[in-house]
Amino acid sequence: MSLILSAADWFALLTHFLSLSLLAVGGAITTAPDMHRYLVNQQYWLSDGQFTSSIALAQAAPGPNVLFIALLGWNVGINAGGGAAAGLAAWPLALLGVLITMTGILLPSTTLTLAAARWSHQNRERRAVRAFKQGMGPIVIGLLIATGWILATSYGSSIKNWPLWLVTIASALLVWRTRLHLLWLLGAGALLGWFGWI
Repeated sequence: MSLILSAADWFALLTHFLSLSLLAVGGAITTAPDMHRYLVNQQYWLSDGQFTSSIALAQAAPGPNVLFIALLGWNVGINAGGGAAAGLAAWPLALLGVLITMTGILLPSTTLTLAAARWSHQNRERRAVRAFKQGMGPIVIGLLIATGWILATSYGSSIKNWPLWLVTIASALLVWRTRLHLLWLLGAGALLGWFGWI
């Protein structure tokens, strides 16, 4: 796919991702339907295959989920540079696409998070801030327990999975009662899984 993008098109891409940044509650992946609408259906800057391949590749790769945004920008830039057939000549525009999309998706949410964290730290003695933090504690603990439950029961809750349940309970108790770093527990769990003991 080959296309020509003007400076106004690049700016429109930036502003679209800037607006999506503050809507990405639950992560950038939650805004993927609107990205598809804009990049594939409205602007025709990406094909369906490029869009889905960008998400699939980023989800399969280690690292943050937001990597699919970089791949979307890369593919827009490659297409603007003459397509895959252009080879290395398309890379400068591909890098521009990565820069624009990543700046757009990260700048507003990061700025808002930084401002909110600074404000809450400066006003940490206010009753409303203390109440908010105390109210969020049980919610976060509940979500962590729910996540642990989902992960532990993903292999079934039968008695034959007792080693998995034992490791889960032991890990939870060790995290709760000791200062043992979580990475040691993850490493121990990986070794137990590698040897086939759980």
